[in-house]
Amino acid sequence: MIGKIIKAASFKRCVQYVTGKEDARILASDGVLLTTTQDIIESFEFQQQMNPRVSKPVGHIALSFLPEDKEKLTDEMMTKIAMEYMELMGIKDTQYLLARHFDNGNPHCHLVYNRINNEGKTISDQYDFRRNEQVTKQLKRKYGLTFSKGKGRTKTERLRGNEKTRYEIYRVVMTAIIQSKSWQEFEANIKKHGVEVEIVMKRKGSRDVKDIQGLRFTKDGLTFKASQIKRDLTFANIVMYLDGNAKKERVSPTAYQQQIRHNDQPRQETNSRQEERHEKSHQHLSSTSFGIPSLGLFDTSNLVNDPEDEDFRRRLQRKKKKRGLRI
Repeated sequence: MIGKIIKAASFKRCVQYVTGKEDARILASDGVLLTTTQDIIESFEFQQQMNPRVSKPVGHIALSFLPEDKEKLTDEMMTKIAMEYMELMGIKDTQYLLARHFDNGNPHCHLVYNRINNEGKTISDQYDFRRNEQVTKQLKRKYGLTFSKGKGRTKTERLRGNEKTRYEIYRVVMTAIIQSKSWQEFEANIKKHGVEVEIVMKRKGSRDVKDIQGLRFTKDGLTFKASQIKRDLTFANIVMYLDGNAKKERVSPTAYQQQIRHNDQPRQETNSRQEERHEKSHQHLSSTSFGIPSLGLFDTSNLVNDPEDEDFRRRLQRKKKKRGLRI
């Protein structure tokens, strides 16, 4: 289940799209006349006049589900989920129209609502994209809906042009990150599949990691920023993941599991030995395989959890709290 949020200025265009599909089925509504499409539009527009200063009074959210959940998503269940979604998103005391479409393989419905509520006040859209992500996850867990595995599920054969290339780059890059143990190996792996990576620096000719502005990936003559491929696809995160792969290579699976189990038991090491281990850990990350010193910018908690470091940090935090209490 995902929610795609759209804000618009015209109820006419939105309502015509939602109700105009040949197989469109209205599941629920409130505060609008359903006699004709024009009556629905005029109902929304009439309430819109209570607060004409709002430039985009149209709230439009497409709620889409995975094909695996098709059997359980009856009209009643989809309506129930959509109503609960509205409540959790703070969409209350306003006009709305909920319609289901059947024009693709994914069960989905469209929620159209008036951002001007019944009292003429604006329904807040603050942090709505973040809240949308949290709410959809909450509802998926509650109703046992399938969690998507991300862009890897996308059927690229249905994509065209830039979008197709972008998803192809995503698959190549994410596979290479999992399989590589150094930056050079990562570059070589993506190059085998026709993908080039460029590190963009703030200052021309700089080799200082502090001056890394971002990454660009190119395939078939098309170039995308790393954030266009995946939001958290940064140089720092990639290097951290590659370093984690290298660490796992050096430690046998059995020893690695024992190390994790041992981390759950009380430590008997002295603070001096722990500090020494902590220092060595940072020294290990002080330079990357790319050849640019990290200068301590990479936080291992982002992608790789080192049990020794985590235990050391927890002990330091407890010490600081105790010192604070004595003061």
